[in-house]
Amino acid sequence: MTPPSADTTHAESWYTTPADEIFSALATDEEGLSSDEADRRLSEYGTNDIREAERTSVLDLLRSQFRNPLIYLLAVAALLSLGTGFIPGGEPSYTEAVFIVLIIAANSVFGFVQDYQASRSIEALRELATPEAIVLRDGEKRSIDAERLVPGDVIYFEQGDAIPADARVLDAEELRTNESPLTGESTPVEKTTGRVAEDTPLAERSNMVYKNTTAVRGRGRAVVVETGMETEVGGIATQLDEADDRQTPFQAEVEHLGKQIGGLVVSLILLVVAVQFLFTATEPTAILLVGITLAVAGVPEGLPAVVTFTLALGAREMVDRNALVRRLPVVESLGSVDVIVTDKTGTVTENRMTVTRLYASGTVVDLSESNAESAPDGVDSQRVAADGDRERRSEVAPLLRCGTLCNNVDRTDDGEYRGEPTEVALRRVADDAGVHPSEERIREIQFSSERKRMTVIVGGEEPTAYMKGAPETVLERCDAVLEGGDVSELTDEKRQEILDRTQSFATDALRVLGFASKPVGDPSADPERIEDGMVFLGLQGMLDPPREGVEDAIADCRSAGVRTVLATGDNLATARAVGEQIGLDSDGALTGGDVTEQSDEELGRTIEDVDVFARVEPDHKVRILHALQGNGHNVVMTGDGVNDAPALTQADVGVAMGQRGTDVARQASDMILQDDNFATIRDAIEEGRGIFENVRKFVNYLVSTNTGEVLVVFLGVLLGSLLLPEQFSGTSQALILTPVLILWINLVADTLPALALGADPHADGLMDRPPRPTDEGVINTRVLVSILTIAVLLAVTGLGIFFYALDRTGSLLRAQSLLFTFIVVVELIRIQVIRSRYDQTLRSNLWLVGAIGASLLVQLAVLYTPLHDFFQVVPLTLVEWGWIAVGFVVFLLLNVALSALNSRLFESRTSE
Repeated sequence: MTPPSADTTHAESWYTTPADEIFSALATDEEGLSSDEADRRLSEYGTNDIREAERTSVLDLLRSQFRNPLIYLLAVAALLSLGTGFIPGGEPSYTEAVFIVLIIAANSVFGFVQDYQASRSIEALRELATPEAIVLRDGEKRSIDAERLVPGDVIYFEQGDAIPADARVLDAEELRTNESPLTGESTPVEKTTGRVAEDTPLAERSNMVYKNTTAVRGRGRAVVVETGMETEVGGIATQLDEADDRQTPFQAEVEHLGKQIGGLVVSLILLVVAVQFLFTATEPTAILLVGITLAVAGVPEGLPAVVTFTLALGAREMVDRNALVRRLPVVESLGSVDVIVTDKTGTVTENRMTVTRLYASGTVVDLSESNAESAPDGVDSQRVAADGDRERRSEVAPLLRCGTLCNNVDRTDDGEYRGEPTEVALRRVADDAGVHPSEERIREIQFSSERKRMTVIVGGEEPTAYMKGAPETVLERCDAVLEGGDVSELTDEKRQEILDRTQSFATDALRVLGFASKPVGDPSADPERIEDGMVFLGLQGMLDPPREGVEDAIADCRSAGVRTVLATGDNLATARAVGEQIGLDSDGALTGGDVTEQSDEELGRTIEDVDVFARVEPDHKVRILHALQGNGHNVVMTGDGVNDAPALTQADVGVAMGQRGTDVARQASDMILQDDNFATIRDAIEEGRGIFENVRKFVNYLVSTNTGEVLVVFLGVLLGSLLLPEQFSGTSQALILTPVLILWINLVADTLPALALGADPHADGLMDRPPRPTDEGVINTRVLVSILTIAVLLAVTGLGIFFYALDRTGSLLRAQSLLFTFIVVVELIRIQVIRSRYDQTLRSNLWLVGAIGASLLVQLAVLYTPLHDFFQVVPLTLVEWGWIAVGFVVFLLLNVALSALNSRLFESRTSE
């Protein structure tokens, strides 16, 4: 057997190829493939799975951790430290270089571990989604892993089965498939075996079934024509791989911050070098050493590690809240979201059709308002609301009996229902009400789109026909009605009452079915005769109800300044009804057609006043997204189907469903909801806001330290070179602080508390605040003023102590030791000043208390153990500790005063 030729296996030709040519085109036959031929084709075509075009390897994942401007700056500082060895009279600074390399490694390990865990979790989701397939091999049916299917395989499937590959239908018995993951259309598609015209849209190719869709009714046989990445789903996945990844706002900000720091450091180095070279007699090696010191002082070595650690903590917290983050920066990005565009099915609803209203004997029974006192005898109080008693149960029982008998749903041993969602709803409401008919089916008169009804005949004392279908169609076949247990004539008045009730149900976005029955003498009679003269039993209205807690979650988002927009493929009435049930404003709801008709400018104006969109297709979602982003919004977009992938990719945060989402949607997303629940998005936004506050705290803490160090070195060297040229001209005495001391401050004294600061508990009321402006970064104006204030005060008080000690003792080494210790002490204690702005006490974060204590102990070890020789510092006396205490009190008082002034200025500006 030979494989299909290249010119006959084009995907678009399969639905137009005559049925009798399919087998020859695929080089197969009615008996399917042999095992040997299937293995050969598997080697040729590959496995039948959806994968990234270039699966990220462990090595690539590790390399990606180094693509960060701050990492580049650290690497340059390390190279400069080694570069002093190439200058005559200089020696390479191995200690500084090793310290920097260690922090680069630590940051990379943090990021790599988190990204690797996320990728493994996503792979686990993929493995759980891998179905089995019934295939004809060597002329016999067998069950195999769907990934081993190849073109030419003959497969079998029935209701409840996942379609494992793109296949041409050979036989179809009442076959319908749910293609919403691919097309967005929730209505099941009827399948036939006939040939389809060449220009038929994907959603209307009735002779094809597609991978990632599901058979919801009937059974079928088909021959596989495309597998893996060659399927319709695979084609979309390939397009996603070719798209460029979008930077999150936080990634862009960190990159911008790195560039700003780099530019500032280079500028200061050039200025210091110019001053020392032109106005002093400083040696060239000393000048280069000053440049290296400024570079080390300017780069916040601990920032990449602390950012990664904090985001990883947030990601782990989100996993506990059922949200799996695929990229760490997305954790922070969630905190700036101000619009959520969500689909309906399974996200804000339960993703299962549920009977919510009954009409029988002229009375409406609302099942959505159940309570124990009003439940009929024998009816589950959680399912049925009635005023009644045994009489009421007897009125609805025939209606429920008809719904479960005229039904093709199977129930597994573990209680799961398999079948079309509408029929599952009918079977479930009857089961919950204790209606369990045992009559055996004799005959079925199948449903068709032309007939709009289905009838079954069951045995018993007297064979009985049960019908369900469109209410108007069922009424046409009835001449009597069941009321209060008695059969009476179906008058024109009663007929109109039923039609009015049907319209009332439909207005509330319910899918309505009519039910009828009658005894039959001859079960083999002509269908028209059997289905004539029926007795009308009543109506059942069903809806996919909102998830519990979704309305509260949307209200929480609204109070937090986050707007929710519903975009669904359902009809306008259903979309409006669901929108109202979950607390959205359905007035002015639009359809996908309305979106198409509007220009980009018109849609940009309209989008701000519309909360509900119906009949939305993939391109409509993308336009809605772009309109919101064009208005300056940060947007979360949810989706589960293949058709949602383009919007997920382009959203600020793309959110896919973990339980019912397709592989393509997960691949396109930034975050995966493991419980498919909208409320999880609310929790993720809250977590993101808390993480943002922590990021802002330690960025303030670390950057102000580095800025203060830069000012200390910059101003100290300039003042020393100009005022004390003899002491600041030699290589060993050219520095206010050596690179080793600055690295020690940055890596130990600062980084340990900053790591603990990243684990700060979130402040209360996070979801009672509006989202921060979209153009506001971590370092906003207020934080920038705080950073500069702290840096200037640190430089002024620190240099005051330095030059005072230099004047009193005449020892540059002792003055350096005092300045070094002063900066460490100030940094460790002032961290609480930053936290106090968020109403957090020191006791609220015991990790922070431990980090501060450990850093102080290590600092004392540096001063009073043999380590002081390595760091080139001297032990301090009690008098010198007194100088540090005085300097700290001056720093603290000035800082408190200026912080209070800063707060008043910004509060008054906000009130204006």
